[in-house]
Amino acid sequence: MADTAGPEGIGRRRVLAYLLAAPTLAVGVRLGADAAAPHSARAAIPTLPQPENLFDLGDMQNLAAAPTSGLITVRVHEDGTASFEVPRAEAGQGMTTAVAMLIAEELDLPLEQVEVTSADARPELLMNQLTGGSNSMRSLYLPVRTAAAVARQRLVETAAAQWGVPAARLTTKDGTVAYGTAHTASYGSLAAAAAGTATTALTAELKDPAEFRIIGTPRSRIDARDIVTGRKKYGMDLRVPGAKPAMVRRPPTINGTVTAVHNADAVRAMPGITDVVTITHGVAVRGETFGQCIDALRALDVTWGPGTVDGESDATVHAKLKKAALPMVVPPLLTKKVDAEFTFAFASNSPLEPDNAIADVRGDRAEIWANLKVPIVAQREIAVQLGLPQSAVTVHVVDGGGSFGRHLFHDVAAEAAEISQKTGKPVKLSWSRTDNFRQGRTHPMCISRVRATYALGNVLSFELRHTGSETDFGHGLGEMITSTAAQLPVAGNLTFAETIFALTQSSPYNFGVTTQLLHEVPLKFNTGSMRNIYSPNVACARELVVDELARQMGKDPVAFRREFLRDERLRAVLDKAAEEGEWGRSLPAGVAQGIALHSEYRGAVATLVEIDCRPETVNRKVPNAVTGPRVTRALMVIDAGLPINPRGLEAQMMGGFNDALALALTSSLHIKDGIPLEGSWDQYFYTRQWNTPPELRVVVMPATGGTPGGAGELGVAPAFAAIACAYARATGSMPTSFPINHGTLSFTPPPLEPSTPQSPTDGLDHAY
Repeated sequence: MADTAGPEGIGRRRVLAYLLAAPTLAVGVRLGADAAAPHSARAAIPTLPQPENLFDLGDMQNLAAAPTSGLITVRVHEDGTASFEVPRAEAGQGMTTAVAMLIAEELDLPLEQVEVTSADARPELLMNQLTGGSNSMRSLYLPVRTAAAVARQRLVETAAAQWGVPAARLTTKDGTVAYGTAHTASYGSLAAAAAGTATTALTAELKDPAEFRIIGTPRSRIDARDIVTGRKKYGMDLRVPGAKPAMVRRPPTINGTVTAVHNADAVRAMPGITDVVTITHGVAVRGETFGQCIDALRALDVTWGPGTVDGESDATVHAKLKKAALPMVVPPLLTKKVDAEFTFAFASNSPLEPDNAIADVRGDRAEIWANLKVPIVAQREIAVQLGLPQSAVTVHVVDGGGSFGRHLFHDVAAEAAEISQKTGKPVKLSWSRTDNFRQGRTHPMCISRVRATYALGNVLSFELRHTGSETDFGHGLGEMITSTAAQLPVAGNLTFAETIFALTQSSPYNFGVTTQLLHEVPLKFNTGSMRNIYSPNVACARELVVDELARQMGKDPVAFRREFLRDERLRAVLDKAAEEGEWGRSLPAGVAQGIALHSEYRGAVATLVEIDCRPETVNRKVPNAVTGPRVTRALMVIDAGLPINPRGLEAQMMGGFNDALALALTSSLHIKDGIPLEGSWDQYFYTRQWNTPPELRVVVMPATGGTPGGAGELGVAPAFAAIACAYARATGSMPTSFPINHGTLSFTPPPLEPSTPQSPTDGLDHAY
C-alpha cells in the first residue's frame, strides 16, 4: 500500500480492498492498528511516557480487530443507495451518522442515500464486534473510507468500459458518474454490472482531506427526524409475533436466589397471566400486558435464599477499601508535599430506556433481539446456557436508548432466553426502573489517594493509588486482552482490570517520578465499565491536587498547568478555554471558576466552569429534589484529532458534561444491607433541567491530525474535575467525597418487597 500522507495524517493515499462476489457492488477491506501519537515534553523534571501514551485501549482494540476487518462490507444497490451493516451498536452516541458520513464522502453520494444499520452477531468477526472504549470511529475510519473509495472506483471503471473512454476522464458527484456532458449514469444503473463474480483485490485512492465536503462539516443525525417525531424504533418498540410481555419478581438483596414459591398456581390464574416460572435470580411472569405482569409479580409469595453481598453497606465497603489501599513509596523527607484522599460512591449506569430483550427459544434454535455491545459473546454464552450450538442462536442487535456501559453485559438477553426456554413461548422481557437501579450494573465505590512532593518550584513526584470494589470485565474485553497480551507495553502478569487501567490512565504533567496504580477488592456486586471507566474519578483526584499544588506554590491554576503540561494539544485547548471562558474574571464571593484537563483516546479536552455556592443558591427549594451548588456557566474545548462530525462531537461533550455534573454533585447509590436504596430516577437525582448550567458551550478545535480520536467518553472526566475544582475555590475547602450531596438521603426508599412498585393508578402523573 503506497502512502503519500505527510506528517499530519492520511492525506491522499492508495488503498487496497476486495471486490466481493455479490449480485450488486460489494466491497470489503482490511484494517490495521493506528499509530500512537508522540507526546512532547519540555519541563525541568520530565515524566517518562506512561503505557497509555504509547499504546492505549483503542490501539489494543484496533490490533485485536485487525485479523477480521476484511469481513466488513459497503454495498451499492440498484436504487442508487449504499448500505453498511456496522459491527458496532448504536446507543445514542451518533456513531451511525458518522459512519454514513464517511461512506457518503468517499462515494460522492448524498448523505441521505446512505443507510447504516447494526449487524447481527457475527462470530467470524472474533474481536471486531465490540462497542466500547470510544473506539468505533478510530477503528472504522480507514476501512469504511477504503471500502467506499474502492466502490466508487469500481463504478467509474464500469462506466468507462461501457462508454469506451478512459476512466481517468470521468467524474463523480451526487451518486452519478459523468464523462463531461456526453455520458452520465447513476450509481444504481451501474451497480449490477460493477458487481464481482469472485473475490478480487482492487486499489483506489482515498480523497485528500482538502477535498472533503462532508467529513468535518456539522451534520444532524441521520435518524434525527425519526427521534423527534417518535418514529425511531428502540428495543421497547419492537414487536415480534407471539412475544408477550414478561417481568420478574426479584430478591431483596443483590443476586439472591429462590428457595420456594408458595402461590404460583394462584398467580397463574390472575387475569391475563399465561406463565409463572422460577429462574436463576427471581420468578418470571408472562402475561398479556406489562400492567398485568406487574400485578402478578407483586402478588407472588416467595421465600428467598441469600445474595452475594447481603451484609455490605457504604460503610463496610469503604472500610474494606481503605484497608486494601496500596502504600505510597516516595517519602517526603526534604520536600514539601500534598497528601489527599477522595471517596467516590457507587453510581448507577442504568440507561434511560429500561433494560429489555426479546427471546424466542425453540427446541432446536433460538432468536434474540437486544441492544448488545458484545453480541458475539452474548450469542456464545446464551447458546451454552440453552444447550444449543452457537450456530443455532441468532442474535439481532437493535438500537438502544442509552447504554453508558450497561449493554456490554447481556444478562437481560440471557434472562429473556431463560424465561422463553422454560415457558416454551416467546417473551418480551422488560426490567422495571427499580430492577435497573437495584439489580443492574453499578460503577464501584472507590478511593483515590494522591501524594505529590515538590521543592524549588518543581514537582518531584506524583503518586496515585486507586482502590475500588472489583470491576467486572467479563463481557469480552477480558478475552480481547488475552488475545493481544503479548503486544501490551505493560510489565508483569496484570489482571484484566489492571491492564485496562494502565491503557487508559496517564498524567499529562511533567511531575517527575509518576506512578498510578490500581487495586480492586473482590466484592461480588454487579459492577461494570460505566462511561469512561476509571477516568472520571482518577482525573477528579488528580486535578484537585494540581489546584492544591498551584495554591501552595503561589501560582495561578491555569499558569501552573501551562508550565507543567507535556502535551501541546492539551496546552492549546487549555489556552482556548482560558480565553473563551474569560478565566480570572471578577465574580461575587461564593462564586468561582474551575478548570481541568484530560487526555485519552488520542483526544484532548479542557473544561472551564463557574459554580455558585452562595447560601441562597445552595438552599433554594425545588420540589422532591436535593439542590445544593449550581454550575451556572460551562465551556468545553475538544481536540478530537480529525473531527468527523463537529455537531456530533458537541452533543457528545454535552452528554458527558451532564454525566459529570451528576457524578460530582447529585447522583449516587446508597448501599444498605446488600442492596441500593434508590429505586428510580427520581431518587437517583441525575442531572435535571434545574441544575444544568444556563450557558453550556462546546468549542471543537480544527483538525490536528489525519485520523479521528475517540470522543464518546472523553468529556466526562475533565468536566467532573472542573466542577470539583470550582467547588473547592468557591468554598475554600477541597471536597473529598463525591457526589457532594451523598450524605443527604432526601427520599423514603421504596420497599424491597415486592421488588417492583405498583403500576400508576391514574395513567398520568403518579408511579408508586
